[in-house]
Amino acid sequence: MTRDHLKTLLQDFKAGRIQDEDFLEALTITPFEMLGFATVDHHRALRQGFPEVIFCAGKTTQQVATIAETIVRQGHPLVATHASQRMYQAVKKKVSGAKYHRVARIITSGNPQSRRYQKVRGRIVVVSAGTSDIPVAEEAAITAEMMGNPVERLYDVGVAGIHRILSQSRKLRTASVVIVVAGMEGALPSVVGGLVGVPVIAVPTSIGYGASYRGLAALLAMLNSCAAGVLVVNVDNGFGAGYAASLINLPRV
Repeated sequence: MTRDHLKTLLQDFKAGRIQDEDFLEALTITPFEMLGFATVDHHRALRQGFPEVIFCAGKTTQQVATIAETIVRQGHPLVATHASQRMYQAVKKKVSGAKYHRVARIITSGNPQSRRYQKVRGRIVVVSAGTSDIPVAEEAAITAEMMGNPVERLYDVGVAGIHRILSQSRKLRTASVVIVVAGMEGALPSVVGGLVGVPVIAVPTSIGYGASYRGLAALLAMLNSCAAGVLVVNVDNGFGAGYAASLINLPRV
């Protein structure tokens, strides 16, 4: 159930289009669905503004397809992260209109522009330090787009060629939130944080040579950033960055 569904239900009850018993039954429907291997939360959109998102890693292809079908059947948009091409093939047999974003490894379906997200504060700008960081950046960008945000991408503008990011200062300053994705030494979020007056969400990636320790070096560098307003999510967590940026970009109502 979503806020829109609940409002419609209440309006129908007030107008006398549904009876007391039907109204009560609709409100008392179990807010989750037990599938044996998963318990799907159908009221997450009502509580948090966006439905449950499927994390596909560790699940079987059939499990992903069944959960996806269950979510879409309730009228929710679908977002499934860390999905393989094989999982997508299974999902599209059950979900009409499913789309696979190969670089981001995300399966989506449905209209991202829910009514709640039509009046966001502004644009989210997603920045990647290198081309190798783009998969994580795309995960963040597509997540933010599915939550109804306008997104602009600035890719391969890392500190090895500092003039590249400096040349984008104007675009950065017009953003409501900036997501910065970087591996190696993870320096780019600090640079961006010194250029803008909005929240910067830093995403360390597991890209780098041996001493980068699969993103640990970038993570620690970002956590120790001297730039004010830099927030940090976990290694390779583009989804978490996109989701958090969307919540920041949503006006409180």
